Amino acid sequence: MALTIRTLAADELAAYQRVLNSAFLADSVEDQLERWRDLFEPDRYHAVFDGDELIGGGGVQTRDITVPGAGPQPLAAVTAVAVKPGHRRRGVLTRVMRAQLHTLHDEGREAVAALWASEAAIYPRFGYGLASEFARLSVPGDAAFRPGVSIDGERVREVSRDEAMPFMKTVYDELRPGRTGWLSRTDAAWDAYFADTEQDRDGLTAYRYAVHPQGYAVYRVKQDWQERGPRNELHVREIAARTDEAYAALYRYLLDLDLVGELKFYTASDDPVLHLLDDVRLALRSRSDALWVRLVDVDRALAGRRYNSDVDAVLEVSDEFCPWNAGRWRLTVKDGTATVQRVDDDPDVVLDVQALGAAYLGGTRLTTLARAQRVSEVTDGALNALSHAFLGDREPHCTEVF
Repeated sequence: MALTIRTLAADELAAYQRVLNSAFLADSVEDQLERWRDLFEPDRYHAVFDGDELIGGGGVQTRDITVPGAGPQPLAAVTAVAVKPGHRRRGVLTRVMRAQLHTLHDEGREAVAALWASEAAIYPRFGYGLASEFARLSVPGDAAFRPGVSIDGERVREVSRDEAMPFMKTVYDELRPGRTGWLSRTDAAWDAYFADTEQDRDGLTAYRYAVHPQGYAVYRVKQDWQERGPRNELHVREIAARTDEAYAALYRYLLDLDLVGELKFYTASDDPVLHLLDDVRLALRSRSDALWVRLVDVDRALAGRRYNSDVDAVLEVSDEFCPWNAGRWRLTVKDGTATVQRVDDDPDVVLDVQALGAAYLGGTRLTTLARAQRVSEVTDGALNALSHAFLGDREPHCTEVF
């Protein structure tokens, strides 16, 4: 039977959730549907049907993302992409990705899309580039800070969720405009991110909320009582602070908690805790892919962020999946602000849209992508100048999986 594709209706969330659970090999959780209802934007979900059977699809959350120098900008946060078992290798995902990106282009709402990939080999073929990483951090409890680290002397208190949440939202919203990769959060997004049912805990305790006058930390505990003493694991969900001293104070509080053997945190790849420690080898780190970024409209996206230095270069961009992006674009940056124009001039740098997505948040160097044979320099010196201009002041970090 021929496959068809359309957007969803408001009453089709349960049917779509069953497909999603099936694709991710998870049990159905009908009792948790209300959690997702306020995040569900049915007119932004493209679903594929085989006759009357819903067999796959993908959606968009309407969010903002902080980009280098320009603060929060509209983002198509791609989410809930799935193909039902038994229907793979039929072009379902390609149909969804094409419909989604073409709709974004036609509507002109967001110039940038981003996602977290369940499998890293899937999305590059649709033009997504690896734009950020996170670090799996593990630090032993009681690990000492180097001499001279200031933790400002303010007391950290543990409070209830109800008391913590308004303060957390205030701090997060104050910090977000300056933190590349951070997303806007509606109340529904906050509730989903800090969901705390037994099913969410995966054998850990409920969330605990530690509040400093200038920041907060949220964590769970995995109980581990051994014959030689407790080796409980403290799993950090989020740390946010207005000042460096408060950030250090919150880490110090968590490391000093009694009965903790190890602190674990999926954190930013440039988390400064490494340089707070007296013995840097105590911080074990491994890095993994995080946010994948796709430029929906190259000209609007490149003009939507600021740049680290002036540059004037013609980019020859290839983009088979979204052909309106293909061609030559002159990127001219003056005092951090960019203009982008389609031209017929000879190129200075040749690259594909995936490379542009990878470099967009300032964390992946174009010079690195050139060494990986993803970018080619035509005009001597153009690549170094362009790569430097794209760099951000800090590594991009998306704090949440969406």
